[in-house]
Amino acid sequence: MSSKAAILAAIQKNKPSETPLPALLNFPDQPDLVEKYQKGLSGNGGKLIEAGSLEQVQQHISENFAEDQLIASLVDGIKGNVDVQQISDPHDLEHVELAILKGELGVAENGAIWMPEENVVHRVLPFIAQHLIIILKENTLLTNMHQAYDQVNVSAPGYGVFIAGPSKTADIEQSLVIGAHGPRSLTVFLLK
Repeated sequence: MSSKAAILAAIQKNKPSETPLPALLNFPDQPDLVEKYQKGLSGNGGKLIEAGSLEQVQQHISENFAEDQLIASLVDGIKGNVDVQQISDPHDLEHVELAILKGELGVAENGAIWMPEENVVHRVLPFIAQHLIIILKENTLLTNMHQAYDQVNVSAPGYGVFIAGPSKTADIEQSLVIGAHGPRSLTVFLLK
């Protein structure tokens, strides 16, 4: 018997018996999800604004961004001046100042937002824009990531990502830098 065969035989002989998988932990729903979500988001450097309508979002954009800045909106009812659907080369998005996107789920424990590919069109858009606004419905807030993964269809084709704040790094001299590798700000408008 070769040494390889002897090693494999010894491994097979000493293989432990199968054990059942542990039961999944069950976490109860938390009260005050909006407050917990705001805490999680602000801990990541994001900002939460509760809004009653998309008109409030449009007013915020008008007050904080100039008309000549490139604004890409993928939310019906919010005006932009960059038609992302007509752009075939994602490199053409490099000068986008603001991207306005729709989030699918919000996670209170960490402020994360689930963004499937159909909500961003180009995978680079939420990361290349200087500022990011995400519209999220209050009734999509979940307590934790366990509940989020129960909702997300990970076997579906395409791309999806959890976004949990503006870009940040503390690699250089352990000094926190916001916007080093992506958006300098993330504002989440929570619609009632």
